[in-house]
Amino acid sequence: MMKKTGFILSIVSGIAMACFSKSAVAQVAVDTPATVADCSKCMVLAEQSQHRLVIVDVPTGALIWEWKPENSNIKPEHFKWFSNPSDAKPVYNNQYILTNASGGGVALIRIADKKAVFYAYAGGNTHSVELLPDGNIVSASSTGNYLMLFKTDTLQFPDGVYTKKVSIDFGHNVVWDAGQQRLWSAAMATMHSFKYNFNCAAPDLIPDTVIHLPGTEAHDLFPVYGESNLWLTNTTNVYTFNVISKQLTQANVLQANIKSVSSAGNGLPVLMVRPKVSWWTDEVLDASGNSVFSHKGWKIYKARWVVPNTFSYPANDQVHLCK
Repeated sequence: MMKKTGFILSIVSGIAMACFSKSAVAQVAVDTPATVADCSKCMVLAEQSQHRLVIVDVPTGALIWEWKPENSNIKPEHFKWFSNPSDAKPVYNNQYILTNASGGGVALIRIADKKAVFYAYAGGNTHSVELLPDGNIVSASSTGNYLMLFKTDTLQFPDGVYTKKVSIDFGHNVVWDAGQQRLWSAAMATMHSFKYNFNCAAPDLIPDTVIHLPGTEAHDLFPVYGESNLWLTNTTNVYTFNVISKQLTQANVLQANIKSVSSAGNGLPVLMVRPKVSWWTDEVLDASGNSVFSHKGWKIYKARWVVPNTFSYPANDQVHLCK
């Protein structure tokens, strides 16, 4: 199990390698991993040209895994919930993907058989989703301005799922911080923290701290790998926010209109997604703007590293935790 840091993460950043140009790949023999479990340099992408999630191997560019609602146990009448996926996070020791889509759907997907072991409807252009410590789920939606809590009942879904709305402006992000026992969400020009009621049957959030932020339209909020910091992006800048000191620092990375940031530590590149057309792009960049991965015709919205041998909370493979 990984060394404990300021965060016990429900998402996983990843082990990457320095940028791989096409010429470098051509000159060096690289084995393509057969499965996600074999990956050491893979990333998961929210890919909107085909309304799917993909896991790709960075050195070879090979597609290792793909998920579409029509190839899962999602009911046909719910396929539209998963149009334009907007985030995807490896969780539970990389055996599951936690995802959400602009169509309003949230899902916990088992990688091995691509089954959604839980899915439900958040609505309101859903941008982000997070695991809570007891296995419940919270999402952020920009249309309607709210966070949505779900009781993650893997035996009863998508109908009859307990939900609770919590108002927040321009809902685009949620991150659970186990060290501080808080949920963080950056909303327009303010950072909010919430306490969790730890009620499996009726999850709820209690407002805690509100901190003013520079700029506007806060977008991505994601843990800096191995630190007590969060990446924070808005229309003009990329920052790191320290959850202990509550201090904000402009990051020494590519700036302006960044949709997602994911780091791996150990001197390995930061993944950054900057749109080329509307809100999507066909490539992932490093902190200096160099290409890490590209695929013509794809519409990539967010990119996250997959870290091998890293446990999310709790440190086991249980999913149905709330009874």
